[in-house]
Amino acid sequence: MSEHRRRPSGRTGPAGSDGMPQGGRAAARRAAKAGAGRGRRAADTRGAEARRTGRRRLIDYPRAGKRGLRRWLPSWKLVSGTFLLFFGGLVGLFGYAYATTTIPSANPSTQLQSNTYYWSDGSVMATQGSTNRQNVDLAEVPKLVQWDFLAAENATFYSDPGVDTQGMLRAVYHMATGGEVQSGSTITQQFVKNTYLTQSQSVTRKLREIMISLKIGDQMSKQQILQGYLNSCYYGRDAYGIEAAARTYYHEHASQLTVSQGAFIAATVNEPSLLMHADTDPQAKAQAEARWKYVLDRMAKINKITGAQEQQYLAAGFPTPKPYAPSAGMSGQTGYLVQTAEKYVEAHSSLTDQQLGHGGYQIYTTFDKKKVNALSASVAAMEKKHLDAGHRSADKDVQVGAASIDPSTGAVVALYGGAGWDKGHWTDNADATGVPVGSTFKPIDLAAALDHGAVLSPGQPASPVTPDSKFNGDDGITIKNQQGQEMPDSNDPTGLLHQRNDVPTKWGYITLRKAMEQSVNTPYVQLGEYVGYNNVEGEALKAGLLRKSLQYDTPGFYIGTSTPSAIRMADVYATFDDGGVQHEPYSVSKVVAGGQQLPGFEAPKGTTAMPSSTADTVTDVLQGVVKSGTGTNAQALGRPVAGKTGTTDDYKSAWFIGYTPQLVTSVSMFKEDPKNSGLQSMKGVGGFSKVFGADMPTEVWTGYMTAALQGQPVQQFPPAPQLGQGTDEYGAPSPTPSAPPSTAPASPTTSPSPSPSAGACHQKRHCPSPTPTDTSGTTTGGTTTGTTTGGATDGGLIGGGTGGTGGTTGTTTGGTSPTPTSSRPGRHG
Repeated sequence: MSEHRRRPSGRTGPAGSDGMPQGGRAAARRAAKAGAGRGRRAADTRGAEARRTGRRRLIDYPRAGKRGLRRWLPSWKLVSGTFLLFFGGLVGLFGYAYATTTIPSANPSTQLQSNTYYWSDGSVMATQGSTNRQNVDLAEVPKLVQWDFLAAENATFYSDPGVDTQGMLRAVYHMATGGEVQSGSTITQQFVKNTYLTQSQSVTRKLREIMISLKIGDQMSKQQILQGYLNSCYYGRDAYGIEAAARTYYHEHASQLTVSQGAFIAATVNEPSLLMHADTDPQAKAQAEARWKYVLDRMAKINKITGAQEQQYLAAGFPTPKPYAPSAGMSGQTGYLVQTAEKYVEAHSSLTDQQLGHGGYQIYTTFDKKKVNALSASVAAMEKKHLDAGHRSADKDVQVGAASIDPSTGAVVALYGGAGWDKGHWTDNADATGVPVGSTFKPIDLAAALDHGAVLSPGQPASPVTPDSKFNGDDGITIKNQQGQEMPDSNDPTGLLHQRNDVPTKWGYITLRKAMEQSVNTPYVQLGEYVGYNNVEGEALKAGLLRKSLQYDTPGFYIGTSTPSAIRMADVYATFDDGGVQHEPYSVSKVVAGGQQLPGFEAPKGTTAMPSSTADTVTDVLQGVVKSGTGTNAQALGRPVAGKTGTTDDYKSAWFIGYTPQLVTSVSMFKEDPKNSGLQSMKGVGGFSKVFGADMPTEVWTGYMTAALQGQPVQQFPPAPQLGQGTDEYGAPSPTPSAPPSTAPASPTTSPSPSPSAGACHQKRHCPSPTPTDTSGTTTGGTTTGTTTGGATDGGLIGGGTGGTGGTTGTTTGGTSPTPTSSRPGRHG
């Protein structure tokens, strides 16, 4: 037996070597129990002492007389007391805020100031917003029409205190945390905001709105509040108040509105600028009809109409508004100019459609009154000369869109949006998308090739390309990819992709310069494939186009299936004109409200989109289009011009985009029935069997540019840079020793040398010329079949565009044929 086991269990004395009291574990347990007892007795003694002396802690925490976890759990008295203290503080704070809140005088803005729009020279262009408002008593609004608004906006209006608690907390939280600004959610709050407060959106303004809404509920009747709300809302079409809305939408007094009509008018409060066009715009009508059905459904759910009545209203159909008859100030092109400026203001500030609708803003635009009038007059002159819808059915529904931009700044100086709001044409053709741009896209292909080269040998780096590089221009060639493989096409009987030109001319291998001048498709489709979709797309984006307007990756992409607006296409050519510097197009230079200039409307700074050598080379090639290609009709301007024509398949659109050193203008022409979307063929329009961009669009361009540049000095484009030797497509014939390939641009298309008198300004991009360029002896066509007339090939801010096939009259029209012959399943590289 070990020594440890022989140790007596009852031995006492000093602690052993194991740290335990002598006597063993039993003795240790007895000692610990005794200590705990002494602790409890001490606590009980302290508690008894406190009870005896009457002294208590203000907050009994940690809890006296409790042990373990219970000592740290707060008592119900502590919890309830803390809650009552916190709640009482909130009530006190709320009571103080309520007591100190006073209802201010009605804001003068409820009298609805007008917005004033100014031309670029500072003169008044238009006023909008202050006259179309007539207040009415609530009794003049049918009861069920009142409930249309309540059902749509605030069904608990007659029972709530004027605020929606949940909506209030949600709005304050969102604004305090930097989230989306929330508007007043009740009729009372919206009335208070419209009548007593500014339209600024902040936490303090929101809290003040809530307190005033609660006080208003105590001092005004619900009928007075609802009346004020109906008279203070903006409904679109310059209508302020329900009486003006009833007149502008249905030519009725408010007292004559039906439940169905009231449901639509109630719907306009949320999106007045869109729904105001519900009579002509299919998108606006679809949205308006959906909201109208929602209001009727809500009316049935809150038992203001029966289910049977709801079905009757639905069966009767959507109450389409009457045609809009705007004030005289919005007639002609003014409506489009104001609309464009409004869109720009909203996109570059925190101002909303509702805020602009309440007026009080001075908006200074970039629009030049003389140029706008000149553009409108040029369109009218072309239409008078060529279009006769009364005697020629082909001339019906023909439309024109145009935009003119200062290339040095990006300022939009003139627009042509259509016949005018007063003529029932609401869509701004200058800023609309949906019409492909055709061969006017080819300069972007060329710019991309100059910047990135082209993979002409599979597996090898990209080779340099110049305008004098040769590509196969024959009709029906098989397109290859960068791997040298023939590309498939399920629509072709051979299973391979054969690109078509507009005519089967045997061009053979021609330079990219020649293909641009005559708008031959096959070289540019093959060039685009060798350069690569991503490179061409990137070039287009940097030059000024918007990604949403670009066609998906198909061969047709390289010859213009994308649909930018006339504004955006003018901006791209302005990038070429300004030596590769891209300026975002802008239409507003200054906005003033309450005597203060709002931030965000400085002229956009230019960014380098491409080297100046690239831009100047493209400009040189486009001068050749006007001198000896499809754009010769533009020579009538009598100045140096660079430009490109465009005409789409089946002549559904025609373009001309051209520029001088001072000004860029794009003109599109197309045909579309306002009641049925989709472009129609323009064959026969104006008596032309085929409508090209070189015809009527160029005529509009030339007439406008002649007037717009009158009195301005003639300027020359900078000379084209000297480029190195470009690489030809594989298969192109080698140059003979007697005719070595030139590394400089061909002489017929190079810019004229500046005169000695202009030598002093050689450092400037554009120099004045002492005399206009003589074009009287220049060939007026790109072919030799008799006398040609230079038939065109193909043809946002802010928006979209048109484009297509084209060519010279009597010969090749070199247009795009994107649908069965030049398309393939999309692939986005």
